[in-house]
Amino acid sequence: MTRNIKLVVEYDGTGYCGFQDQGRPDRPTIQSVLQEALARTCQEPVQVIGAGRTDAGVHARGQVVNFHTRSRIPVERFPAAVNTQLPWDIKVREAAEVPGDFHARYWALSKTYRYTWLVRATPSPFWHRYALFVPRPVDVEKMRRAARHFVGEHDFAAFRSTGGGSKSTVRRMYRADVWRENDLVHFEIEGSGFLYNMVRIMAGTLLEVGLGRRSAECVPKALASGRREELGSTAPPHGLTLMAVAYPDGGGLENPEESASTG
Repeated sequence: MTRNIKLVVEYDGTGYCGFQDQGRPDRPTIQSVLQEALARTCQEPVQVIGAGRTDAGVHARGQVVNFHTRSRIPVERFPAAVNTQLPWDIKVREAAEVPGDFHARYWALSKTYRYTWLVRATPSPFWHRYALFVPRPVDVEKMRRAARHFVGEHDFAAFRSTGGGSKSTVRRMYRADVWRENDLVHFEIEGSGFLYNMVRIMAGTLLEVGLGRRSAECVPKALASGRREELGSTAPPHGLTLMAVAYPDGGGLENPEESASTG
């Protein structure tokens, strides 16, 4: 009997060419490494389906994947079994058996991303991989005011890099906030889906607002005009983390419409 298994996965994306398998051994991806580890664990070929296709250098604390298998390994043993086959920078946090038609991408109700800046006079070796170093003070309240304009259903055409394949640029954002935690400043956003580089363009714009280079009103202006040039630069990928993916209740799904790529 074929089972459908859902995994919650964490990874450091620094050494990978994004999530999606590119069919090239010289360009390792999260998906390809997971598939190889699961194939060894299950003793059969495995096709991994991801909730989101994070870009090269982007991290995850709550990426969700599913795969079908005939393996009889008890579901509670999957994390430990698979983790022995995975490198240190990719690990499975949770496993659950889900309905046969569950699809990690198409069943997702929302995704939550976080961008982090290290704001202080000197860089840190501990945050070098996970936060963008900013040696100047930023105005967090102005950044928060700008971020609030993201909430709601909007046409985010201005927040898309060329190369994305989405036909529609309309997305709904459920919440957006900016806050300080000691030397770290975080921007977190939850939405129904994201366009190519959308969150990184949001983050780059918010940083310029925080540094006084742009007004918070540049966000609603760009939403109305659809003009990419009215926004800030695309922030580097290493400050971005996929935090969580939310699903309908029930069916063994523990976690509360996606385009081709995010970040």
